[in-house]
Amino acid sequence: MPIKTVRRNSNPRQAIRTNRKTRISRKLGKRDMSVPRLVIYRSNRYIYGQLVDDQKGVTLVQAHTQEKDFSANGSTKDMEAAKKLGSTIAERAKAKNLTKVVFDRNGYHYHGRVKAFADAAREAGLEF
Repeated sequence: MPIKTVRRNSNPRQAIRTNRKTRISRKLGKRDMSVPRLVIYRSNRYIYGQLVDDQKGVTLVQAHTQEKDFSANGSTKDMEAAKKLGSTIAERAKAKNLTKVVFDRNGYHYHGRVKAFADAAREAGLEF
């Protein structure tokens, strides 16, 4: 996998995250590809999660806090939203008979919303 380069004049925090993401993806590339990858992306307003089958290049299950049931119940970016999203994506995965996944934190620190998402997914029945 080629190393991604970041322009010199770009945001240094973005450069650090990109380097961290490259390091993580290199490690994930050495895994068993038959197990789907649970990817999280967080923006300032929303949180997104999806299960990806890397062999076929297909998204198996996805959920995000822009959906109607999330936006109707309050904030779409806090810890509670991350917990609800983790349990939602685990329920959708179990409906498709997927229980074992590999967690890809996408360059984010395992803290706060990312940790809440992962813990809720584990509690709802996903194994990583």
